[in-house]
Amino acid sequence: MMFLLEFTNAIQDFIETGGNVLLVIGVLIFVMWLMILERIFYYLRGHRETTKAAMQSWKNRADKSSWQAEQIREAMISRVSLALGGNLPILQAMVALCPLLGLMGTVTGMIEVFDVMAVAGTGNARSMAAGVSKATIPTMAGMVGALSGVFATTWLQRTAKRERLKLEDRLLLDHSNQQTTEHS
Repeated sequence: MMFLLEFTNAIQDFIETGGNVLLVIGVLIFVMWLMILERIFYYLRGHRETTKAAMQSWKNRADKSSWQAEQIREAMISRVSLALGGNLPILQAMVALCPLLGLMGTVTGMIEVFDVMAVAGTGNARSMAAGVSKATIPTMAGMVGALSGVFATTWLQRTAKRERLKLEDRLLLDHSNQQTTEHS
């Protein structure tokens, strides 16, 4: 119980030291990682069902060689690809927003330093330390959030591309019928 109280106090002190921008960055990183985890769970669970449904639909088709069949195949692949992509553009925007919010924290912290310098003079380093802390902590948090998000979204994009290519390989067009009818 004592450990939990100390941990809560440490988190509160950290947020107070970093300012309100740090709280916004924390919420952004939390939401970003919830969305990343949702995509990972979709890849592990939901994607299998979507792929199985597309494969079954393709197997049940009698015509696999005409132009219409090719268009239906492309539509199936596009639907699965859209489901794979899900919220990746939103995740990429969140990743890009993390360092920008960190920069905003830097600017607000430096404004505080300049305010202290205007009131107390330039020689009081102790009074400027809080502003410098408010300037560096959000920058660090924004960069940590952006880096972790870049690695995760890159992995998600690669996985989505790989799964799309696998589906393209599985949904084969039957060119043998098409070639025999063209030569007749």
